[in-house]
Amino acid sequence: MSIKNTVGWPLKFSRKSLKTINAHVTAFRTYLNNRVTKNIPKQPNETDISNIQTTSMNEAIDIRELEYKKAPINWIPAAILIATPIAAVIITPWYLMTHQVSAPVWGVFGAFMVWTGMSITAGYHRLLSHRAYKAHPIVRNFLLLGATFAVQGSAFDWASSHRDHHRYVDDPFGDPYSVKRGFFFSHMGWMLRNYPSRKMDFKNIPDLTKDKILQIQHKYYGLWVLVTNVGLVAALGWLLGDVWGSLVIVGLLRLVLTHHFTFFINSFCHMFGSRPYTDTNSGRDNFFLAIFTWGEGYHNYHHFFQYDYRNGVKWWQYDPTKWLIAGLSKVGLTTELRTVDDTTIKHAEVRMQFKQAQQKINTAMSAGLDISHTMKIFQDRINFEHDAFMQTVAEWQALKAQKIEMKKNQYSERLHEIDDKFKQEYTRIEEKILEHNSNLKMIFRPIG
Repeated sequence: MSIKNTVGWPLKFSRKSLKTINAHVTAFRTYLNNRVTKNIPKQPNETDISNIQTTSMNEAIDIRELEYKKAPINWIPAAILIATPIAAVIITPWYLMTHQVSAPVWGVFGAFMVWTGMSITAGYHRLLSHRAYKAHPIVRNFLLLGATFAVQGSAFDWASSHRDHHRYVDDPFGDPYSVKRGFFFSHMGWMLRNYPSRKMDFKNIPDLTKDKILQIQHKYYGLWVLVTNVGLVAALGWLLGDVWGSLVIVGLLRLVLTHHFTFFINSFCHMFGSRPYTDTNSGRDNFFLAIFTWGEGYHNYHHFFQYDYRNGVKWWQYDPTKWLIAGLSKVGLTTELRTVDDTTIKHAEVRMQFKQAQQKINTAMSAGLDISHTMKIFQDRINFEHDAFMQTVAEWQALKAQKIEMKKNQYSERLHEIDDKFKQEYTRIEEKILEHNSNLKMIFRPIG
């Protein structure tokens, strides 16, 4: 068989046959290109990308929200937090109507309210969570025992949750007790289920996990709770001649009150009160709550200056926890008390006053109201005072930068000269900020 017959193609191509072949090849390429093009997805434009991102974000939020809705019940805390208030509401009135409670039992009740309450505020909160001061081992362990007595979780659990609360404040997925999920959730609901935000690995408390005593407390926490709340209370009741009265009043009633006074900081103080220092979070100052929470009610200040050992920063504000820490420092039992300087605090206050003034002006204008002559004067004076205030702040910031630079370039033996020099300048800046504060108060008077 010849090659020609085998292949079926002519060995010699005429010009006409070449044109025919080229036409077939071109047609075949076009066919392939069309097939490939159909299989290639269309390149998205900016609108498509934005829609995809929004859809993906919404799907992610939906999945995270579903995790919250399907979170399993946290049985032990749920049983304690639901059963103890019910028991207190039923048993305490009945016991008081049918039994005589002696004065010593009421005295122990009062003492233990102070001890357990302030062990949370001065111990778990300001000492362990925020490291706002350092305490002698005697004080540290006394507060640790009282905080265990309060039954609010181990130091690891409490501090880890609280640091996350400050880090992710108001984030419904990051903040363990975010008020954005409602009053009940932030008050106690967050402890009833194993929500995703409560899955703690303690990576945010490396300073505490190294402590041997805290390790023991965390490991045997349940045992210590029984020893303090049942064993210790019953023993005191036996000494006072009223075991059952002590268990009801000192044990049950004291436990429930301490629980909910603390819980109100997470709920009530994120919903009701004033915000004199910042509006970047929901924390609020509430004097009424400060009375029941040993000074923790000044929550707007605390969220803005969380490492200050004081919550009630004004001398007249009710903050017994602050007084306790300061008092113990006089006898050397607490040291390195951390504070925010007065100028920084006053700067935050004045800045918020300007913000509130602008909000008043914006509200009046957005409502379509005919701004009165008084309001116009108010607006002009606010603008003038704000410009002066910003100039003062610029001077203050330049002064701080200059001080840092000079300390870097000067010999250590001359640092006291630098400090003396800048102390006078800081005093001048502070006086100017106080003057702005006073001027603002006068400006606000005509409009109430």
